[in-house]
Amino acid sequence: MKVTIIGAGLAGCEAAWQLANNGINVRLYEMRPAKMTPAHRTDKLAELVCSNSLKSDRLDNASGLLKEEMRRLNSLIIEAADINRVPAGGALAVDRNKFSDYVTRKIKEHPKIELIRKEIKDIPIDSNNPVIVATGPLSSPDISDSIADLVKDNHLYFYDAAAPIITKDSINMDKVYKASRYGKGEDDYINCPMTKEEYLAFYHELINAEQAPLNDFEDFKVFEGCMPIEVMARRGEDTMRFGPLKPVGLPDPRTGKEPYAVVQLRQDDLRGTLYNLVGFQTHLKFGEQKRVFSMIPGLEQAEFVRYGVMHRNTYINSPKLLDHFYRLKTNPNVFFAGQITGVEGYVESASSGLLVGFNLSRILKGCAPIDFTDSTMIGALSWYISNTPTKDFQPMNANFGILAPLKRIIRNKKERNKEYAQRSLDIISSILHMNTCQKIQN
Repeated sequence: MKVTIIGAGLAGCEAAWQLANNGINVRLYEMRPAKMTPAHRTDKLAELVCSNSLKSDRLDNASGLLKEEMRRLNSLIIEAADINRVPAGGALAVDRNKFSDYVTRKIKEHPKIELIRKEIKDIPIDSNNPVIVATGPLSSPDISDSIADLVKDNHLYFYDAAAPIITKDSINMDKVYKASRYGKGEDDYINCPMTKEEYLAFYHELINAEQAPLNDFEDFKVFEGCMPIEVMARRGEDTMRFGPLKPVGLPDPRTGKEPYAVVQLRQDDLRGTLYNLVGFQTHLKFGEQKRVFSMIPGLEQAEFVRYGVMHRNTYINSPKLLDHFYRLKTNPNVFFAGQITGVEGYVESASSGLLVGFNLSRILKGCAPIDFTDSTMIGALSWYISNTPTKDFQPMNANFGILAPLKRIIRNKKERNKEYAQRSLDIISSILHMNTCQKIQN
């Protein structure tokens, strides 16, 4: 028996890794490079197309807790991130090329995984061989049609965007300074301080800049967690200053005071030659990006190696379609994993692949799947996408709000989050020490 996995992104690779390490043979299909997507640039597996940051790595942060759960469950994606991390304060950011190289090599070298470079246009429904659909939010038109037919057109979508990347050598270091917010970590970010006059001039040009056309789509919907900077700016003059341009905790060492606004640049590669503009996802025309973003102090001569882009992301109406094992309710031999399920974010996507691979390997051995419960972050995400009201279903990041409440009330937020983390990791530990196999009841 072999499990078919369609899509070798973060979720597909993680599912393949979990299955293979549990002795299950896998056929992993990836259509690139024969057929590319609007956002991908290489033929590497698990390519990071948006930011190079996997967000916080702190246990009192929901994303950090999710990573630690996955570390303990032998996650390939977290292993690759840890090995190829770059300085980013309290966040886990990676050299995106080395990260993808590492995942690609590990997948290719595994004796239980057969990597096939081929586009799958129809979902293979086989009562004997399970299939995992991990085609991602940029699924090709043909496989999207097959998914639509399978789920009876219960498709949803939103628009996602990527931030520009510039060379470090083109930054005017006389106008910027290095620091991490509140001194967390080393001075890992390059900060571009703005006066009120500079900010208002930048704001005015940004909200009036020309956007690239959105071909074929009329209804423009964006996901709040990856909103284009120009869309955010149009919500109000100070919206950016309470978001990615927030100056709090970043005093300029030359003045000892916090600037009116700060644009942060985060290292994008291990050598430290490339930096991305944090929070600057955008759909402006390339010429407009160069013109407007060059108004940021220190970036007057910035050399852009990649401009920001926007693309349509598709996901399914999971609460109506999937159970909390990411299994299709109408066909228990079909699983979905990744952002197509409505989990939003790199790590969240990989975690769904981990849960599917972990439990499918048990099912194929005749064991009942393990319910991680909504007291773990991995489990809470699976419960959210399968139990949320279907009307206006929106993608969800890891957050403490989706976890089951604690048995006791803790007013202090930091202490409360630590309690959440301890409870979750205790459950993960108990799962790892399970030696019994409760057989599936027919």
